[in-house]
Amino acid sequence: MSKRVYDIKVERCGGSTYFLEEYKGKVLIIVNTATNCALNDQFEGLETLYQKYKNDGLVVLSFPCNNFDNQEPGSMDEIYNTYRRRFGITFPIHSKTIVNGDNEHPLYTLLKREKPGLFGSQIKWNFTKFVIDREGKVVGKYLPYDSPEEMEEFIKELLNE
Repeated sequence: MSKRVYDIKVERCGGSTYFLEEYKGKVLIIVNTATNCALNDQFEGLETLYQKYKNDGLVVLSFPCNNFDNQEPGSMDEIYNTYRRRFGITFPIHSKTIVNGDNEHPLYTLLKREKPGLFGSQIKWNFTKFVIDREGKVVGKYLPYDSPEEMEEFIKELLNE
């Protein structure tokens, strides 16, 4: 079992894989996303944060997820095009990712271990957001109904460290 976020290998939307160590020294927001989720208006806030702070070292990483009510049923091509065209996303999009259960991705196993919820470690819904500091530590967790704007002050503090 991986002990650091940087040790985790993930798959880009196009199928190539890489280790999150590629983002060493950056502040990361890792979020499970879904096109058909009622919370998809958060794409706009996440993109705004990314555009505002990417030159300071912020990276938002989207992990499309079909774990909740079949809200991300499309192919990866469909998901990619929807995220780029409909939602205007420019931050990195990854392959569909399982966030709970026996086949959950090791990234989510680590994130949930480091920042469990009050009532257990399972991801409850789409748009659960984890914040990783420049050292690769999981330092924050924001619930689905927490808006990206609510994260901004914390993100600014981390970027200024």
